Amino acid sequence: MKQLSILPFFFFFSATPIQAEDAHTPKLRVGEAQSQEAAAEELAKMRKHFMDRETWEQRRETVRRSILRGAELDPIPERKSPPPALRHSLRKCDGYTVENISLEVTKGVFHTGNLYLPAVAAGKMPVVLCSHGHFRDNTYVEEGRYSPSVQLLSASLARMGCIVFAGDMVGYGDDRKRGGDHEQTQHVLARQLWNNIRTLDYTLSLPGADPERVGVTGASGGGTQAFLLAAVDPRVTLAAPCVMVSAHFFGGCVCESGMPIHNHGGTVTNNVEITALHAPKPLLLISCGKDWTLRTPEVEFPHLRSLYKLYGKEQDIENAHFSEEGHDYGESKRKALYPFIAKHFKLDAGRADESRLTIFPHEELTVFNEAHPVPSR
Repeated sequence: MKQLSILPFFFFFSATPIQAEDAHTPKLRVGEAQSQEAAAEELAKMRKHFMDRETWEQRRETVRRSILRGAELDPIPERKSPPPALRHSLRKCDGYTVENISLEVTKGVFHTGNLYLPAVAAGKMPVVLCSHGHFRDNTYVEEGRYSPSVQLLSASLARMGCIVFAGDMVGYGDDRKRGGDHEQTQHVLARQLWNNIRTLDYTLSLPGADPERVGVTGASGGGTQAFLLAAVDPRVTLAAPCVMVSAHFFGGCVCESGMPIHNHGGTVTNNVEITALHAPKPLLLISCGKDWTLRTPEVEFPHLRSLYKLYGKEQDIENAHFSEEGHDYGESKRKALYPFIAKHFKLDAGRADESRLTIFPHEELTVFNEAHPVPSR
């Protein structure tokens, strides 16, 4: 049986683009919705209209509300307490621990993942959410949070001293094993955004969690999750989207562009401007030469840096570009993240020694099994 996928406060919205009769009818901007040249022109027009800090901050609030309305999350539902959690299978590794975890983000709806913690808690600890992208295979070896890249990233950040949650996308990992279908789940974009909001509710409630140091990172569709969460949740203090921030490509999956977050109520935006909503807090753009982030050093990064200049915070935005590499969160990209996090969260990047980490098989990382069934309510 497939897991129920509709949250109580969502209303049905078709994933099919609507042919609008006027500028205020919601539309979708899907995939490569415009050429690279048109995207650069769109950013230039935005810079022309939002040249001072006051005008930009008015625009920022307009775009934020438009995203939430497009995702049918306006207002964001109130939460009185962190979501109930199921934690088990604690494993002690070299400098960190790993547990299997599930959060009941809404009654009867579960967000599964792994919780990585420093082996020894030392005072306040930063919180980092690691969101994976659309990487999967039929054996689960390279799927989502089970993949070596996500495990190495999460474990390294835990060794550096962070509380790390690596969660499943809808229809991936535990959710796929239980029958979840990523592409056919209604409101998957809103579901995943809500999962991450509730994950912050939980991780920030843990002993030692530092609300002043909250990061989010991820590659591909996980990068989309990272900049969307940073755009709408002010608790995020550092964002590092990998191989995803593009002015001409809006994501080809319903979890990225299946709801009208880019064109709603007369507000038309793109993923670069959505990423800019995080300014002036630390931002690292990780890009490469063999996907839609190939022009980041010349197009997207200068645009974002111009907004950081309005705050005198140019030093807090960086771009790590790998012109000969492709679409992944490979070793070189992870090694670009560690010193950035270390600098802004005051950690030791030398602790991120991937040679000392353990890669676990997906069976050991699965949350729900015979010994730990889905909680009944």
